[in-house]
Amino acid sequence: MTSPTQALAEELIRRPSVTPDDAGCQDLLAARLAPLGFRIERLRFGQVDNLWARRGTTHPVVCFAGHTDVVPPGPREAWRSDPFTPTVHEAHLYGRGAADMKTSLAAFITAIERFLEAHPDSAGSIALLITSDEEGAAVDGTVKVVDMLAARGETLDYCVVGEPTAVARTGDMIKNGRRGSLSGRLVVKGIQGHVAYPQLAKNPIHLVAPAIAELAATQWDHGNDYFPPTTFQISNIHGGTGATNVIPASVEILFNFRFSTASTVDSLKQQVHAILDRHSLEYELTWECSGQPFLTPRGELVAAVAEAIRAVTGLEPELSTTGGTSDGRFIARICPQVVEVGPPNATIHKVNECVPLADIETLSAIYTGILERLLCR
Repeated sequence: MTSPTQALAEELIRRPSVTPDDAGCQDLLAARLAPLGFRIERLRFGQVDNLWARRGTTHPVVCFAGHTDVVPPGPREAWRSDPFTPTVHEAHLYGRGAADMKTSLAAFITAIERFLEAHPDSAGSIALLITSDEEGAAVDGTVKVVDMLAARGETLDYCVVGEPTAVARTGDMIKNGRRGSLSGRLVVKGIQGHVAYPQLAKNPIHLVAPAIAELAATQWDHGNDYFPPTTFQISNIHGGTGATNVIPASVEILFNFRFSTASTVDSLKQQVHAILDRHSLEYELTWECSGQPFLTPRGELVAAVAEAIRAVTGLEPELSTTGGTSDGRFIARICPQVVEVGPPNATIHKVNECVPLADIETLSAIYTGILERLLCR
């Protein structure tokens, strides 16, 4: 028999909400929330649909956050079934977004419904922040809603982001922070010439090579109790005309830092410039920071989530800050405690994305338990 959370997840999967298209997913969520007393605000920025829903006017405010958009399915012939036709096979629910993150969205709704049925007069407020711009550029989604809430003076006390965080079983890992992402585009200049007359040219690839070696060997920081050390990786190098007998005039290098709270954007920039200057390079360097790191140390929210997981699953969740960026980086600006907890992430963005059927109602029960521990004290 299909559970209530699975049924809603299947309805969401049927909507082909490839980023930034919401494809009606937020209408479906709003229709379930309005009868529960939520005030619904539909917020469209550019081509992106956002939903802000809140029940109650007092603190503490517990917010569930997530996204309705999904990545493209890839070659449909490679799927065992149509990616936007939810299909059950061998005790798993298949479909694009099954794990990332339509099951979590469905679990938000059924968890809230169950909680309000048992605790209609609970203290505080419950809110949802939903966007269709997480998998894409992420410029007209959560960040814009957070800007609006900040301008109105609205703050959150606790936020649970439904990103798929589990490794083997739902509840085995909580993300209590994420690393920041800082990218650079470095262009090192030389003098173009014939390879047979190197004395008349200046090869920028040769000139930058020692600096690359130093950048790759640098210990940027040592991390801390929650984060591993900051990492530096070159993702692309391009130089030359395509001919084998021409020394190029320049070389372009793209690189990225995934950095912890042990470093800052400014400190990383300063160290890179110091290394490049030490090698007497003529260069241009442009920067883009797509996300600051955020961290929620052990405290009320981490404890409430861990207790709910233990009560429902018997698991002792691991705290982790691994992985890429998430919209938690924006929400942390107006919320001091942000964590992520969701289903297994082994198949996200892959062909045949799926979630175990046994984990679907488990996740909903965990979310209900979190609400009980934060709003029924």
